[in-house]
Amino acid sequence: MSLRSFQSEIQEIYARELARQRGQASGTAAPRNIHSKKTQILEESNIVGEPHPSRDTHVEDEVEAVLALLSIHDYDRARTSVAQLITGRKGEYIFRIGCRPPHTSLFAGENADDATGWSGVPRTDVEVTALQSSVKRVVEELGGKISVLFETTDSHYPRATLLLRLPPPSIELVPEVRCAVVGNVDSGKSTTLGVLTRGPLDDGRGRARVALFRHKHEIETGRTSSVGMEPTEKMGREQNSTKATKKSSFNRKARPKQRDLAGHERYLKTTLYGLTSGAPSCVILMVGANAGLIGMSKEHLAIALALSVPVVVCITKIDMTPPNILNETTKQVVKILKSPGCRKTPVFVNSMEVAVESSQTFAQHKLCPIFRVSNVTGVGLDYFRTFLNLLPSSEADTETFAVDQPLEYSVTDVWSVPYVGTVVNGILNSGSVKTGDSVLFGPDSNGHFQSTVVRSMQRKRADVVTAEAGQCVALALKRVKRAAVRKGMVIVHKTDTPPKATRQFEGQVLILYHNTTMQQNYQAVRQTVRIISMDNPEGILRTGDRATVQFEFITQPEFVKVGMKLLFREGKTKGLGVITRLL
Repeated sequence: MSLRSFQSEIQEIYARELARQRGQASGTAAPRNIHSKKTQILEESNIVGEPHPSRDTHVEDEVEAVLALLSIHDYDRARTSVAQLITGRKGEYIFRIGCRPPHTSLFAGENADDATGWSGVPRTDVEVTALQSSVKRVVEELGGKISVLFETTDSHYPRATLLLRLPPPSIELVPEVRCAVVGNVDSGKSTTLGVLTRGPLDDGRGRARVALFRHKHEIETGRTSSVGMEPTEKMGREQNSTKATKKSSFNRKARPKQRDLAGHERYLKTTLYGLTSGAPSCVILMVGANAGLIGMSKEHLAIALALSVPVVVCITKIDMTPPNILNETTKQVVKILKSPGCRKTPVFVNSMEVAVESSQTFAQHKLCPIFRVSNVTGVGLDYFRTFLNLLPSSEADTETFAVDQPLEYSVTDVWSVPYVGTVVNGILNSGSVKTGDSVLFGPDSNGHFQSTVVRSMQRKRADVVTAEAGQCVALALKRVKRAAVRKGMVIVHKTDTPPKATRQFEGQVLILYHNTTMQQNYQAVRQTVRIISMDNPEGILRTGDRATVQFEFITQPEFVKVGMKLLFREGKTKGLGVITRLL
């Protein structure tokens, strides 16, 4: 049984169970006509009636129809078409003027002008400039913002790519992209995030990363020892409520300065928690150009591949690395990405056009964009920022996050804030929540759920009153002690039949690696489950074995559902699976 085929089976089980659970929720819950707040506001503003139901195969026809209307100065009809394009894609649209180069040649780094397979209608440089002005006029009349991502007029095929966005009316509607940043020590994770989130370049001595540190010992040693969430604004520095912008949350997984693999193994639990609880849209693997892909970087890459999360590689410190060492590191990264275990197609992002096109296709076509950046000189950072700016928002994944389902909120962090009380941070897996809602949180050590009220809410450090599925939000709970809440709990709306906690469950697992064997009563170190039975005739599992295994939580029951993924480990032992039955 190969990992790829097992992952396909996991996805089928997950999709099947998700459809069944949502069908049951729709049949038992009271019908709720939950509509996107952004679309409601846009409709009330007479900007658009209904979003245009188009597919990627019709995108070029839609754009050419708009350009044809602009060519004859029919701005009224063009305005309506542009509004449909933008609102039909969550408030943003990448608008292309002129021909589009073939991705095969573009991503391979070849001269696209000499390649065949161009699509679209050819334009002259005069037409490209005139159409840009017309598009800008139409978008500004809609109250939107326009940015020129890429433009060339000295090519055989003059063309331009524009970003059209409608400003979100409030902070609740600002889209976000969650990216998990992983890598070995001294690979430049904190420094890169400091430059992306704060703006100024680094001085080569770690100035950019100081703002991200949360503890005194981190400032003294220069080593991050915690997991943090850092938001970065996407376009300009104005207020979110008055501009077209997007926010990215970077989940930092950093660890003390220990280069040997054994020393880092105990910190792998933190990385696993960040990858599984943060629901990232992609994983950014930081690789130091002077060190290469070493140590925990390989472990992090393997985990991301096992979880089927798209991977982006960022090679840092190119300003201080000799050219021959940089070439060796690049060859090593390419070799690993092309290996049978990864099967990724590396794409070097050396131009703005590649950054724009790869941001829209890398997840679907198993591409792995590779950025080479310097946080001191700023080389490559513009491409990296543009790529992150154009990533589809996390809440736009309606298959994973359904707004029309009952509330389900996963708690990923807990604080006690003076004069506020207990505050939890997490992700809305489904449904919506607003201040003043009566909710249940749990399960506790006995498997029970307790009632409380949402006192206030914050999203990206700004007060909000509502939140929808796919968003990361912090909730202040009324009259709840800090000790009563823990990571891993869920919050649901208060109903007559609270959800049930589970102590034992059954799942199909595939052992990715184990240095000896696993058998009944096997217990992973610092994990809360143990194996109580398995269907293997020998009663043991080795590397590459697949089996149906029954697990039991040791300390307390948890809220789990059929179809959820399993990822367990002890040291180097790693297993992947899916929950198939609750016992």
